[in-house]
Amino acid sequence: MKVFITGGTGFLGAALTEKLLAEGHLVTILSRSRKIRSIKAGLSYAEGNPTRSGPWQEEVGNHDVVINLAGASIFRPWNTRNKEAIYTSRIHTTRNIVDAIAKHADKEITLLSGSAVGFYGFQDDAELDESGVPGDDFLATVVKDWEAEAIKAEENGARVVLCRIGVILGKDGGALSKMLSVFKWGIGSPLGSGKQWFSWVSLPDLVNIFLFLMSNKTISGPVNCTSPYPVTNREMTKSLGRALHRPVFLPPVPAFLIKGFLGEFSDVFVKGQKVVPGKLLENGFGFEFPEIREAFAHLLN
Repeated sequence: MKVFITGGTGFLGAALTEKLLAEGHLVTILSRSRKIRSIKAGLSYAEGNPTRSGPWQEEVGNHDVVINLAGASIFRPWNTRNKEAIYTSRIHTTRNIVDAIAKHADKEITLLSGSAVGFYGFQDDAELDESGVPGDDFLATVVKDWEAEAIKAEENGARVVLCRIGVILGKDGGALSKMLSVFKWGIGSPLGSGKQWFSWVSLPDLVNIFLFLMSNKTISGPVNCTSPYPVTNREMTKSLGRALHRPVFLPPVPAFLIKGFLGEFSDVFVKGQKVVPGKLLENGFGFEFPEIREAFAHLLN
C-alpha cells in the first residue's frame, strides 16, 4: 500500500515508518523542512505545514492510507498559549487532511487518525471500552473535537479509524525514558494516591495495531489502542522498579505537590482512566506484550 503520514518523524511515526518499509509498503512523510532526514528505499517526502492548506494536499490522493499523528505535545505547561497550540494544531491538521480527501472522493482511502484515551476524561475505576462517553476536562474536549473533524472524512467515502492511544512505552523515547531517569537514581515512587489507572501500550504492539487496522477494512470508528491489562500507578511503579532492580521504598509524591509544580497539567499524572481495547480483542488482534512486566522486560533488555 501507499501510506501518507503526518508526524512521521516523531516517536511513534518513526517506528511505524520503519515497520511499513520493512513490510514493503511505500511511505510518504509530510515534512515542514526541505532537508531530507533519511534516504531509504520506498520512502519519500512531501514538503508542507499540516496546519495550513497547500500543495501537499494534492499528494494525499495518491495514497491508499493516511495516518495522522501530528499535533503539538501535551507535555508542556498548560498556559493559555500552549493550550491553544495543543488544540489548534490537531484541529487544523485534521481539517486539512479531510479537505484533501474530499478532493479525491472517487478513491477508496483509509484514514487512521491519531487520538487519545484522554477522550474519556477521568472516570476513576470504571472500565472503559469504545462505548464509553467523553469527559469534560480540557484534554477530553480537545480529543472530542479532534475526532469530530476526522470522522467528517466518511462523508467522502473514506474509512475512518479513530486510534485512541494510551501512554506509549518504548525504547529511547516516550514516557519510559522520562521514568528511567528517575528510577535509575533509586528515587522512583508512586504519584498521588497511586490508585489511579495507567492505560499503556508497548511501542511494538502499537505499531502492529496500526498495520492491523490498515488491513482490516471492516473496522472503523473509535478503537482503543491500549494493552488489555491496564495497571494502577502503584503497580506500574513497582513493576518498573523490579525490572530495573531498583527499590521502590519512598512514600508517594503528594498530589498537591505535583499540582503546585504542574498546575492543570498535573491531572494527567494524578488522575487516570481504565481503558481496555474492546474492538481489537473482538477482531482477534494478538498482543505481543499484553502485561506491563513483559513489556518492561523486553524494553529494558
